[in-house]
Formats: sequence, C-alpha cells, structure tokens
Amino acid sequence: MTTAPHRTDLPEPDAFTQPYWDAAAASPGQLLLRRCAACGRAHHYPREFCPHCWSEDVRWEPATGRATLYTWSVVHANDLPPFRERVPYVAAVVELAEGPRMMTTLVDCEPKRLQVGMPLLVAFAAFAADGQPGPKVPVFRPEVGVS
Repeated sequence: MTTAPHRTDLPEPDAFTQPYWDAAAASPGQLLLRRCAACGRAHHYPREFCPHCWSEDVRWEPATGRATLYTWSVVHANDLPPFRERVPYVAAVVELAEGPRMMTTLVDCEPKRLQVGMPLLVAFAAFAADGQPGPKVPVFRPEVGVS
C-alpha cells in the first residue's frame, strides 16, 4: 500500500487555533494576534497564555496587517515535498506593527529589491501540493508603490 507523502506545510488547527485559521480563510482574509489583558502586549504565534507575563487573560484581536521586513533568505533548493515545486521562494521574518515578529513567506517582490525595514502588507495564499490547495496562510507583499 502506498501512502501520500506527509504535507509538512499544512497547519494542524485545533479548537484553540481555529479562530485564527477561520479569519485567514475569510474573504478578505484577516490576521489575528493574541493580546494580553494583564500586560497589554501582543504575541504571535497564538498561545493560551502570555509569553511575557504568563497571564492566561489573553484574547484574539485583529492585526492591522502592516509589517516591516526584519530578515529573509531566498530558498533556491528544498528537497522536501511540497516545497521543491515552489523554489525559489523568500522565507522571511517580519515585525508586525503590533510588535511581534513572525515567520512567513514574501510574495510579489524581486528578491534583489528586499531591504531590512521595508514596509509590507499581509495577504493570504493557499499553497498547492499534489494538485490540492492547502488552507490560506498569511504571507506578506510590499506596500503599494514598493516592488
């Protein structure tokens, strides 16, 4: 019996993270963060407690979708399915306007034009593998007028 290769690019939503994935899948997509009511700080990736003060009084909130480029790498070779079909791509860390940094993919920009601190906006993409699209995930692209 042959089994399909494991899709390492698929998130595994659960009851806690389902609001995050539902917001991303909505039209238009929306990026959610968690904000702590005790210390006021936002964080990402979603957790049930605040990583800054350990309070469990955290809530979902919409992010502005604005970010700046913190660092990146252009990936030219990746033998893991389904990534081998996507090369080259830009793996990046962006700093959200709300403060947290997140790992993501950059789209719609020539890698030679990337600069630390460049303004970015969130978009949502469903990456396909084996002819099947995955769930929508947040990616970032340059703000209008920057390419």
